[in-house]
Amino acid sequence: MRLLFITGVQTPGETADRIAALIPGCRCEEGREKPMELKRLSLADRELISALFCDVFTHAPWHDDWSDPEQLNAYIDDLVGQRCSLALGYFDGEKLAGLAMGYIKHWYAGTEYVIDEYCIDRRLQGRGIGSAFLRAIEAYLTGQGIRRMFLQTEQDAPAYAFYRRRGFQELTGHVSFSKEIKP
Repeated sequence: MRLLFITGVQTPGETADRIAALIPGCRCEEGREKPMELKRLSLADRELISALFCDVFTHAPWHDDWSDPEQLNAYIDDLVGQRCSLALGYFDGEKLAGLAMGYIKHWYAGTEYVIDEYCIDRRLQGRGIGSAFLRAIEAYLTGQGIRRMFLQTEQDAPAYAFYRRRGFQELTGHVSFSKEIKP
């Protein structure tokens, strides 16, 4: 997949985003073409995964505390190192620009990709890379015979609107529960 960058190309009434939307897999910035590549990740990529994951989720709007390296490593192991894990990276050359971590779920309605974590490098957000990454993931999943993606996010987070605009449907009858276990 190639991602086209064409910034500064605007005509009255059209934004660079509108122009990019006309070209599948493209986003406007700096009038140059830059290859972006989807790669399957493994625990051998832990350093890249951890760096991007922490950079994104320890800042706004999430502010997660991933200061415990043992907890972070265990979480990465859970998402990347299991039999049904599927971790995908979106690369700009050698730089990890996007990350999706989850697992394959074999369900009665077909096989699904359950995304536990999805993020784009904070410095690259708002440039269409997240949308292009999702399209690349969909193409990859289609080739694997996977019929559906499932994820959860906070209703008041910017990610909510992002997923809605990209065709994800809110499961209104679905409720998530959590219970803290006290000693």
